[in-house]
Amino acid sequence: MAWTPDREALRDRVAVVAGATRGAGRGIAMALGEAGATVVCTGRSSTAGVATIRSDYDRAETIEETAELVTRLGGAGIAIQVDHLESDQVRRLADRVRDDHGHIDVLVNDIWGAEVLKGRPPEWNTPIWRHDLDRGLRILRLAIDTHLITSHHLLPLLIDRPGGLLVEVTDGTTAFNADRYRISAFYDLAKVAVNRLAFSQGHELTDHGATAVAITPGWLRSEMMLDNFGVTEDNWRDALQPGLVEGYPSAPDGFGSSESPRYVGRAVAALAADPDRARWNQHSVTSADLARDYGFTDIDGSRPDSWAAHD
Repeated sequence: MAWTPDREALRDRVAVVAGATRGAGRGIAMALGEAGATVVCTGRSSTAGVATIRSDYDRAETIEETAELVTRLGGAGIAIQVDHLESDQVRRLADRVRDDHGHIDVLVNDIWGAEVLKGRPPEWNTPIWRHDLDRGLRILRLAIDTHLITSHHLLPLLIDRPGGLLVEVTDGTTAFNADRYRISAFYDLAKVAVNRLAFSQGHELTDHGATAVAITPGWLRSEMMLDNFGVTEDNWRDALQPGLVEGYPSAPDGFGSSESPRYVGRAVAALAADPDRARWNQHSVTSADLARDYGFTDIDGSRPDSWAAHD
């Protein structure tokens, strides 16, 4: 029998997905909504006010679109424009969530925003003494400072009762990153640090009955990744056939085991719905690891694992 989401699994639960505009953040927000949660979707790209506010990417996706998708899937989506590098903005977010909901059941730190700054493959492996220092330091600010600022202001709303879940989203597990160099010294440090944040915060949350987990998606079919190959989620496999998508490069064979953003989202939803989620505290896992444990599938019914090739 095909797996289907439980539309009531997270009904009356409140989640904040920080960095919900696109990619994994949007997929996580959608999957939480798919399970019935109320999801506060935050990020910089917003249509709030007179003009559209966009992030460094200058792309069209907005948090309002994400919130609408959450609601369409059965949850309650709420969009709040926040720059998570700005402590005062995150403090105001915490105040608003406290006033409107009183508590957070799930906090997802998915803030990133440095995809362009990390460079394209020809720029990878640039040694630190040749790397643009300002770009490198901004990568660290976007990837680490944002998570620290967000946790500082929002975790008090998670620990006021037992059972809270903090999810840190990164690239690569602790074990995978331990003996592999990742793109540049700055990118490498950023992704290792986020895994460690789940470990250290998990230590601090234990006495409050809360759980912290680091999770990494596999090869993610984000909006930007699909655009790179000139395909959509509906026809993404066309990118695997050389010359089929005119004007775009064909994807490597490994793209065949890629996953939609909803897959890592369903991993987070499964954790949030598990009354025994504390068994994962301080762990670093992939979406595929959790799919094997909880039995959920991607939106096409598959259980992809792009990390398997590296085992």
